[in-house]
Formats: sequence, C-alpha cells, structure tokens
Amino acid sequence: MSEESIRNYLVSVESRLAADACAPRWEDWSGVPVLVGRRADFRMRWAATNLHLFTVAAAVPEVTVPVIDTFTTQVLAYAKKNKGGLPVGMQTGVAAFPVLVSDRIDPAAMAWAEEKQRNQFACFARPVVVDSAQGYVGMYRGKPALGRAYASHLIEKGAGYFHPQG
Repeated sequence: MSEESIRNYLVSVESRLAADACAPRWEDWSGVPVLVGRRADFRMRWAATNLHLFTVAAAVPEVTVPVIDTFTTQVLAYAKKNKGGLPVGMQTGVAAFPVLVSDRIDPAAMAWAEEKQRNQFACFARPVVVDSAQGYVGMYRGKPALGRAYASHLIEKGAGYFHPQG
C-alpha cells in the first residue's frame, strides 16, 4: 500500500473519532504528525468512575515490538498528563489506544498487540497495529481480570474506530 493509503486510513480514523465526539486534532510529536482524540465517559457500573479514553495514531516506516512498546508507554504518559480532573485512581481512570499504521509489520509486533491489555495503576492501553499492506488490524479484544469492568466499552470503541482496510 502507498503512503496515500496510510494517510487515507488515518483520515478515516479521524472521521470516526469526530463522529464519536472525541474532538480529534493533529499534533507534532518530535516532527511526527500524530492524530489525537479523546473522550470521557462516566458509568455507575464502573464504580462511579470517569474513564478518559485517548486515541493516539501515527504512521511509521515499520512496526516492531520495541516501536509499539515505546509508543504505548509514550501514549499512556501523555494521557495521564493531559486528562485533567482528579488524579488517576481517584474515581478516574485512563484508557488508551496507541495506534501505529505501516505497510511493514514485524509479525511479533502484531502478536504483541493482540496478546493482552497493557496495564498501569488505573491506566489501561490496548495497542493497535494496522498492517496497511494486508488490510489487517491487530489489537487485544479480550476481557482481562484487571480492568474487566471497562472491557466491553473498550472492545466496542476499538471495533468502531479501527476498521480493516478494504
């Protein structure tokens, strides 16, 4: 797939984020254009917590395990810093979709993204790897023990935001 198809994929994600009231915008992260969207949802069934959901997506030349792992850490740090309100863990949590799009994907990176949710205290990340050459989206779609209350919400949002290219 071409750079144009990768850009088109990111524009389609931007459109889906906008349709879900995530106020998407483009930011410059050390010279790399990054799409950022966020929303906050409150549910009594989440023990009356407010969940701040961040989606951060970028095109990269190649996705490897170290690349997606580092990006996931950066996105969680960004989300914690920019969520506002009460400190994380005090009736508030953070969830993130760190999304990398490329036509060069190490199969180990795809497996890493699909393997499990990445957790920190009151913070959850579901890394997303988009293989633009194969039109495949890899991400964890399960219900882990830690953060289980939010799992259905994250599965629904992930399915809505990240469609395979076709």
